Amino acid sequence: MADANVPEPLTLHVYCRLTVAVTDPRVLTDHAVAELRAADIDWSAEEDDLDAAAAELRADVAVSLASVVDIGRLVDGLPGVAARGGLCWAEAGAPREPHWPGFPSSQ
Repeated sequence: MADANVPEPLTLHVYCRLTVAVTDPRVLTDHAVAELRAADIDWSAEEDDLDAAAAELRADVAVSLASVVDIGRLVDGLPGVAARGGLCWAEAGAPREPHWPGFPSSQ
């Protein structure tokens, strides 16, 4: 039973598209690898090891970019607001057209 004095959380979804120009891919991949090395990951529970994961980041700039984006920081420091999860990825090439109703067209 919910407490009558505490409102139910309102769930909102944030959608965004950010275009990023990477002029030095090595700086990006080095940063992604450094964050991976600093992360508290139990590698015994993972399919690969630290070296294999680092090699994957170095081999794909888009994967490296997606790995350093911290969407949870969007609401850091806001009392009563908490990020509960999300999905972030990066792709090279032309942007995809939005496919959900009501989204403003890029034209």
